[in-house]
Amino acid sequence: MTSYEELRPFELGFPGPLRDQLVAAVLSGAKTTTTGLLEEYEAVGEPLPVPGERVALVDSDERTVAVLEVTEVRVLPLAEVDLRHALDEGEGYGSVAEWRTAHEGFWHSEPVRAAVGDPRYTVGDATPVVAERFRLAEGPFAL
Repeated sequence: MTSYEELRPFELGFPGPLRDQLVAAVLSGAKTTTTGLLEEYEAVGEPLPVPGERVALVDSDERTVAVLEVTEVRVLPLAEVDLRHALDEGEGYGSVAEWRTAHEGFWHSEPVRAAVGDPRYTVGDATPVVAERFRLAEGPFAL
């Protein structure tokens, strides 16, 4: 058995309804990808994920609900995110345009702007993003 405390926490969004929705999508198998801003990783000093890494999926109460294995990591310009990645986010997007609109709304929110240290932060086609693919390795765990 793994000591989950030793694993890096895998946090989707911020605690609250959005995280709860995203965690549920992972646990159901609908969500197998996620996308983050390279600038946010750098601003908070978080290392980029690496394929083969195991991470602890946490809920809004910071409890480990499953263990994920990172299977693919790509750093690419926002404009190059493809339909497969957008669909595999498991949030019901029917196109890359829908995916991008939703993500821009999140990335332009106050919490993200605070995390990157710029109250007027915006993304564009050239903005580097971290496109991550993962699989459920252990769990879900009963809480």
